[in-house]
Amino acid sequence: MRVAWAQDAPALARLQLTYWAERLGSPASGGPGVGLPSDAEVAATWDTSLRRPGDSRNRVLVALEGPALVGYAVLQPDPDPDADPVRDAQLAELAVDPAHRAQGHGSRLLHACVETLEADRFSRVSAWLDSDDDTGRAFLTSSGWGPDGAHRELDADGTGRRVVRQVRLHAGLTDPA
Repeated sequence: MRVAWAQDAPALARLQLTYWAERLGSPASGGPGVGLPSDAEVAATWDTSLRRPGDSRNRVLVALEGPALVGYAVLQPDPDPDADPVRDAQLAELAVDPAHRAQGHGSRLLHACVETLEADRFSRVSAWLDSDDDTGRAFLTSSGWGPDGAHRELDADGTGRRVVRQVRLHAGLTDPA
């Protein structure tokens, strides 16, 4: 487990696109056809965000198996309108390569996220999950997270044809005072 480096951008892009295809049902996964950007576009975005994160508390943690990047987690101050970005953080995305799941990478990533957020003096963390992501919900609730009643709908393909319904889960962190 470590903080991501700009050199990780191509591996992060491949893993993120695999995760998105799985979630959104892209043509690559036999789904209804949500178009995804190219590896190069996503890698360029990762490279830029890792080199210039914008906020010193924006973090990307990676899980490694040997030299291979097999998972990542993205942390940031919570941008939701009902959040306090000084005290509240958001786990924006957590993904583990399908071939490396159920090996503890997700749990170790989540544990590293909590330690990182506590070191950054956050007191609460939230995450948005697709409403039908039973696996993700079970993973977070088994770690002490719970729903906070918030929900939203996102236009996944920009056309209104693929709406993703999400629920928000949260967890308290150690009081930084």
